[in-house]
Amino acid sequence: MDPLAGWTLWSVGRCPYPEQVTQTQRQPSIVERLSEPHSGPVPFSVEFFPPRDEAAEERLWRAVRVFERMHPAFVSMTYGAGGSTRDRTARITGQLERETTLLPVAHLTAVNHSVDELRAMVGTYADQGISNILALRGDPPGDPLGDWHRHPQGVAYAEDLVRLVRDLGDFHVGVASFPEGHHRSPDLEHDTRQLVAKLRAGAEYSITQMFFDVEFYLRLRDRLVAADPEQGAKPLIPGIMPVTSLATVRRMVELSGASIPADVERRLVHAAGDGPEEDRQAVRAVGIDLATEMSQRLIAEGVPSLHFCSMNFAKATSEVLERLGMDVLVA
Repeated sequence: MDPLAGWTLWSVGRCPYPEQVTQTQRQPSIVERLSEPHSGPVPFSVEFFPPRDEAAEERLWRAVRVFERMHPAFVSMTYGAGGSTRDRTARITGQLERETTLLPVAHLTAVNHSVDELRAMVGTYADQGISNILALRGDPPGDPLGDWHRHPQGVAYAEDLVRLVRDLGDFHVGVASFPEGHHRSPDLEHDTRQLVAKLRAGAEYSITQMFFDVEFYLRLRDRLVAADPEQGAKPLIPGIMPVTSLATVRRMVELSGASIPADVERRLVHAAGDGPEEDRQAVRAVGIDLATEMSQRLIAEGVPSLHFCSMNFAKATSEVLERLGMDVLVA
């Protein structure tokens, strides 16, 4: 089957969930994009999330246009497992592909989806020219730390989702990795084996959950290389979040199962002050410092790139990039 042949999911009524999906065009893979020339010490990328209303969508597009001028290696759009969030994710990811010069990566989760629905979603992305997908098992809606239940006709693990996407056509797949271990893994060794399994299933790279201690990333890299040198050679992209609110980062850490090291917490708490409301400007300044310090050390340790959680704002990440001297990609 020609991987460049056109295919429209919803127009093929007699076969809505095909065995294979083809793309109207081929995106460069993330691994290819990371190997291209870039200014600064390493490439960078940015994560967006689907906006909940029109005002939030306008804010997202303002950030998109700012980042577009900085030429990130790629951008990713997180995924909501149900209803309008899922549909908005697909629509905006398609717009990023068609209407900007950015390279979008579409997130896809197994939560609450049958295999047929997952195939349909991959087909939707393919029909919009998207061949880069981040395959995630995903968290239960409403309670990310709650019990995870497989859809009766779905898949159980991210490695199954990787295989499903790869079997559907000429797709490039990435996965998530967890410097502190996934909160459902009994220990770090088990978590490392799960990451190796996802990479062996066909994932070409992984993007880490946000973390606030570079040692977490370095020890994950060590464990991965020790467990499987071949898979350990694939890009392990660190996820960085410039903190702009103590309350927000505490909530995100609570929902993700990650942690804030004591020394980082002390710096942020001191900046927040003792008033009834945190001093957002002071917290933001410390957050920019922390993200810059972490990024500098990660670059010194030889990371392939940096991936910034933007929260759909451009300014904080832009300031970190400016300090790092890595805000323009060479054409």
